[in-house]
Amino acid sequence: MVPPPRSFRADCKLLVSHIHGIISQDSNLHKNYDYIMAFYIHPYVKTAVATVTWFPVLFTVLDHVYLPCQVSGFSMSPTFNPGTETTAQDVVIIRKYGLKSPNALERGDVVMFRSPEDPERLVTKRVVGVQGDVILPRSEYPKKQALIPRNHLWVEGDNAFHSIDSNKFGPISQGLVVGKVTGIIWPLLRIGTDITKGGRDAMLREIKSI
Repeated sequence: MVPPPRSFRADCKLLVSHIHGIISQDSNLHKNYDYIMAFYIHPYVKTAVATVTWFPVLFTVLDHVYLPCQVSGFSMSPTFNPGTETTAQDVVIIRKYGLKSPNALERGDVVMFRSPEDPERLVTKRVVGVQGDVILPRSEYPKKQALIPRNHLWVEGDNAFHSIDSNKFGPISQGLVVGKVTGIIWPLLRIGTDITKGGRDAMLREIKSI
């Protein structure tokens, strides 16, 4: 006659009893077991384990939601890096989500994007024109007017004399945009600075159907 199967709880109790039996047979093993258990219940270890478990969440946020970035150079001065020292650099927070729609960005927004001349380099500029806008470029642009194609942006630095922007390389694809700058987070005294003011009104007219 086949005996009835034991319950899962009974199997667990038997396994635990067996492990404790092995440990009790060897005092050194027993000491090691106590040491290991004490290690894992130590407050610092618990905190470290809890912190590590949050790493995937943190990486997801940084990869898809918000990301702190440093603004280098003076092409966006005085909005960013208003100081005279070349080492002065503002740290900003950029929003990475909700940028796929053609109407996600507006004139006046500050964006960080991959340079069309060097995709490895991130550049910070202000949106001056969106798709359908007819822009009056600055003098260095080869044409007197520029029509912004669909899903493209015209970007410029607030500091016209120290900026390499759409006046040189033309409209950029919206797909190059990494994120929209939402504010300054460092230095502390710069937190709350209004970044919406700056740039120029370069639009001549708007073409709706494009």
